[in-house]
Amino acid sequence: MYRQAVRVRVREWDPRTASAGEIRSLVETYNAVLAADLPDDPPWQDVQVVDYLAETMPGERRISWVAEDDRLAEGESTIYGHVSVLLLGDIGVLEVLVHPDLRRRGLGQQLVGVAARRAYLEGFSSIGVEAIGDTPAIAFYQALGFEQEYVETRSVLTLSSVDWNALHAMANGISAGYRVEYHPGGPPAPLLEPYAQAKLEGQDGDENDLDLRPSSSDPQRLRDSLNTLHRRGLKPYIVLAIHEASGAVAGLTEVVVPAQHPERADQYDTIVVREHRGYGIDRAIKARMLFELRSAEPGLREVQTWNAQHNESMLKVNAELGFQSDRDWYEYGVDVAQLVHRLEPTD
Repeated sequence: MYRQAVRVRVREWDPRTASAGEIRSLVETYNAVLAADLPDDPPWQDVQVVDYLAETMPGERRISWVAEDDRLAEGESTIYGHVSVLLLGDIGVLEVLVHPDLRRRGLGQQLVGVAARRAYLEGFSSIGVEAIGDTPAIAFYQALGFEQEYVETRSVLTLSSVDWNALHAMANGISAGYRVEYHPGGPPAPLLEPYAQAKLEGQDGDENDLDLRPSSSDPQRLRDSLNTLHRRGLKPYIVLAIHEASGAVAGLTEVVVPAQHPERADQYDTIVVREHRGYGIDRAIKARMLFELRSAEPGLREVQTWNAQHNESMLKVNAELGFQSDRDWYEYGVDVAQLVHRLEPTD
């Protein structure tokens, strides 16, 4: 459709000052990408998109560029591509979007190039990106020299297919000495410290994980993370297992319902502290979460989760709940200096 007619310019772009038309155009392009690459995923709505793109955690920055039709004035043009680099810790995290009708014209490479050069100038030595299996992104990033670092499997649960009687038994299957609590919006202030401690103690580190979606494991960062989620239009729901004798958070599970696609929720961390494993906590808290979501979010249709392929216990729990494996998601990394050199124009 656009292949012959469109001339494209790339410019740095701030969603906070973008026109309503630009945001609508970006959402349309994003939905065209979803239709091509992830046709079973729900389309995005034009709801709190600016907040989603602009808000970051304290100490982090996101810099964005758009590719647009250069025949129209800025703010009035059609957006055909978008790239952002989130600068956090010691890594830059890329997100790249190109309309399917303009692929294979070098636009994606141009967008990666401007983001990589900025990350290099900002002093970052590496860039990470998520690439979805069975999409053109895999070959695209490999051709640019990105190397695979980590693999997760996405699974999707359709709520209309849930066996709620079986789920009820799971929700009540926790051992004596524990109670399950539900906290929409986030844990109350007195639980922030034990909650953060549970996340710190319960995470099974993986040295191959690029940590493109870092978890918050100290009270202040956890508080900042929850505030940032709300500002971005991502409503968190929390279910905890409390060890009654000590008051410690023995297990937790987190689900976020995005305003941008409220029909499908995202599972975040599910953690059971090592000393409390084997008491049915993981099944109980995840099952309880689904009951709460059914009541709190009547428009919700699906929940999606990601698990490392070696996490057999959680994959088994998800299968018992009714999750169906969808496709693999890959984390890729590359040395920034090498990438910038590779993308430099040659005579």
